[in-house]
Amino acid sequence: MCLALACFSVLDGAAKWLVRDMPALQVTFVRYTVALALIAAFLNPWTQADAWTTRRPLLQFIRGLLLFGSTIFNFIAVRTLQLADTMAIAFATPFLIALLSGPLLGERIGWKNWVAILIGFAGVLVITRPGTGGFQTAMLWSFASVACYAAYGIATRTLSGIDSTASMLVISAAIPVGMLAPVMPAVWVWPPTTLDWALMLLLGLAGAVGHFFLIRAYTHAPAPVVAPFIYTQIVWAVLIGYLVFGDLPGLNTIVGASIVIGSGLYLIWRETGPSAGR
Repeated sequence: MCLALACFSVLDGAAKWLVRDMPALQVTFVRYTVALALIAAFLNPWTQADAWTTRRPLLQFIRGLLLFGSTIFNFIAVRTLQLADTMAIAFATPFLIALLSGPLLGERIGWKNWVAILIGFAGVLVITRPGTGGFQTAMLWSFASVACYAAYGIATRTLSGIDSTASMLVISAAIPVGMLAPVMPAVWVWPPTTLDWALMLLLGLAGAVGHFFLIRAYTHAPAPVVAPFIYTQIVWAVLIGYLVFGDLPGLNTIVGASIVIGSGLYLIWRETGPSAGR
């Protein structure tokens, strides 16, 4: 799991470097084109009929759109924000999923979970400091990314018992590629250096390898054991941010992230521990 999170942090770091000179649309296109190529090479979807079929085509399309939106909004945000800031805001995703699971999936949210959710969002407010000079408009892009990814998570949970894993992998990568390919001639900027070309390849590789390690983690360990490790990604984000971009998180980010992580771990414990379901 830690290897998966390291890969995702490398992906964000490569994107932050690339979007300084290239459109976010192009970086997003490269990310999913490489992923789709790797899926084609290793999953060999051409020989699996269920990889291209779905019983819920509209929901699959919406899921692909949500993943595309989450990615491009995040890439726009990291152009301006520190990686640690975007990662700390992204940690609010489980709270938003919990909120959406009530009306969309019919799941009950207990009052203690509500308290954890509210405290978690309070931590996000500490990080972003709305109404003060510390608030940056780029944070709105990060919020949009979180909202899309939370809805994507709900769609994935809905489809998990209906369509195959292969179809969800193939379709979620194919939709961004299919949508962006027609506009690439108009927005494409040729990478100015060999390093940029290497980072474009690394971007796609990190995303694909990260998802591979993520699947392996959930295959070999129960979800309650794996889930808390998600919060270790802040360590990778801070490390890459400092070593590559010279960024150090502010006190508000450290305090806010601690609140969000604490609330998130409590929410995980509530959902999986002895008090689950009460």
